[in-house]
Amino acid sequence: MNMYLLQAAPGGGGFQFIFLGLMIVVFWLFFIRPQAKKQKQQKTFIESLQKGDRVVTIAGIHGVVNRVNEDGTLQLEINPGSYLKIEKSAISLEWSNQLNKAALATDKK
Repeated sequence: MNMYLLQAAPGGGGFQFIFLGLMIVVFWLFFIRPQAKKQKQQKTFIESLQKGDRVVTIAGIHGVVNRVNEDGTLQLEINPGSYLKIEKSAISLEWSNQLNKAALATDKK
């Protein structure tokens, strides 16, 4: 049996720990942190919804908030006189922002 196979290379363990630590930091900076920031923005957006806000659901339904209910739902008017009761969490932050930016751009013209 060869005894050289049982011995670890001297000084190699420290580099591996540094490399592992750097990988964890990079993973946190590029994946975990941005996702947490996005979730915080979504939560703030949902909590600030009020009557008259133009929104888009994650299913692509466009409408205007008619009423904010106490049970975590919204009454969304999709056509005059047509209402849907949906969960607040079904509102898309990105699509609602795009809708409102487009509306502002056409109002300025």
